[in-house]
Formats: sequence, C-alpha cells, structure tokens
Amino acid sequence: MTATVFIDGESGTTGLGIRERLAATPDVTVKSIAPERRRDPEARKALMEEVDLVVLCLPDDAAKESAALAASLGSAAPKVLDASTAHRVNPDWTYGFAEFLPGQADRIAQARQVANPGCYPTGAIGLIRPLIDAGLVPSDYPITINAASGYSGGGKAMIEAHETSGGPAFELYGLKLEHKHVAETQLFGGLTRRPLFVPSVAHCRQGMLVSIPLHLDALAGKPSGGDLQAVLADRYAGCDLVRVVPPAANGKLQIEALNDTDRLELTVYANETHRQAVLVARLDNLGKGASGAAVQNIRLMLGLHAGATARETVDA
Repeated sequence: MTATVFIDGESGTTGLGIRERLAATPDVTVKSIAPERRRDPEARKALMEEVDLVVLCLPDDAAKESAALAASLGSAAPKVLDASTAHRVNPDWTYGFAEFLPGQADRIAQARQVANPGCYPTGAIGLIRPLIDAGLVPSDYPITINAASGYSGGGKAMIEAHETSGGPAFELYGLKLEHKHVAETQLFGGLTRRPLFVPSVAHCRQGMLVSIPLHLDALAGKPSGGDLQAVLADRYAGCDLVRVVPPAANGKLQIEALNDTDRLELTVYANETHRQAVLVARLDNLGKGASGAAVQNIRLMLGLHAGATARETVDA
C-alpha cells in the first residue's frame, strides 16, 4: 500500500530535497497544494486530512501554526515531521536523530510528532553523546564546537549572495553566541554546561565539518584517542548511515566529500604526545543534515524500510 505525504513548504531548499528523494520512492506518494493556495489554512487543513504524514519545511512560527492546524484534526490528524527549529527541544516531540541513542529509531517509528535534527547538532551530538554516556567526557566539560557549512544551509538570501555575487570565501557568523542550535545540542548532547559554538560558512554549496577539540588529560580516566574512537565505533556498530572511520593519513578532511549522500562520518584525530584530540564529523548539510534525515524519519514513521532510499554513493 502506498503512503501519502504532504510537504508544507515544499518550495524551499529542504522541501525540494525531500520531494526529490521521495520521487524515487515507489511506496510513497507526495500530494501537493496549488501554489496560489499554499497560504490558505483551510486548503492546507483539507489536504492534511487526506494524507498519512505532513512534513513542515517552514519558518519556526509558521511551523508552529501548521502543527496546530494538523492537531486540530483530532483523530484524523496525520503524523507530523517538523524540519524547523520550532519543536526540537519540546518534550512532546520525539527527536529525529535515529542513531544518537539505542532504540531511538523505534521511538521515532512509534511517534506522532517528530522534530528533524539540525545539521550542526547532528554532527556535534553524534560525537559528544556516546562519550558522555560512556563516562569519558564529563557532562559539565566546557565543550567548544567549531563548524563549517556550505552556503545552502543559510537560506535564500545567503544562497543568492554566493551564487549571484560570489559571496565571501569564508566567514564566521553567530558571534553573539546565541545560535538557535545551541539549546538542541546541549539537551541531546547530554551536556549540563552550555557549549561554546562557533559556526562558519564556506564558499561551497554543500558540505559540513563539525570539530570538537579535547584535552585528553582533562577527561575522566585520561583516555587515549583510541579509547574515544572505540566508544564511538561501539555506539554506531551496524548503523547504515553513521560510520566511524579511521583518521586520514595526511591529517586533512575535505568538506565536500560526502555531498549528495545521506551519510555521517565520525573520526577521532589524536596526538598522544601532546595528549590532545579533535573529534570530527563530516556530512552533507542537505543530506544527513536536512533532507536525507527527514526522509529517513518519514520512512520510519510510515513503517517502511528506513534505508531504502539512502544515498550511499561517494565519489573517490
């Protein structure tokens, strides 16, 4: 039986990515609303009543309004996946990072309301949470997160700035230290101390690197880099989309290497002489960082094989 999905906000970057992926999925049909009626609450509500699941690809306030519109249908309400920031730390919503905790994929599958993770938090939480759960990194450790993203994650204005006028080669932003991803990262990362997060944008359309420096002698039990790597490898053993990989021999990582895949790669770079390490996550900000994760969650919520449309190919 074919499941039906309505993407509320399908014309944005994430919505288009979800629609493209679902178009190649024979067991899911996407239903659309006429462009001139996309802002009509009654038209949207009527379509919501017809489908199995609604995806919200909207600004936060609009996502809250759309979620309330779906909920107003009562027993006829569809399942809802929210790709915005609006509900990520709301306890009534299930967090949509299927691999970050054992059993999380099952929780997503059983949920009526799921909040898709942010791109930066996907990398940071993927690195931090297993080490905190294992007791190697204290929950109150002063975590610093440095991250670089392709410009496609910055919305219409940023995309136009880069593609029309060339944009800056590289820029830091969020330097008021109030980035909207911090609360999500702290909560699901298992941190009791607010992390210091410094994001940046590179002049490439897609790609993401998230790095977290650590002083090994400041950690519980003074672990080696190999100990950290082993904990990560154990947590994600058997995962299709999250892989723990050995450090590159040349000590370099290219930001675009996982573009057009839905994978997340985690690595520990360590210098045992200086007792320092850097945890690094690499992903496509439009893949596992957005649309790819959304489709993974859609398939879980609809009871379909979660990995059936996963993009695994990586160019050498």
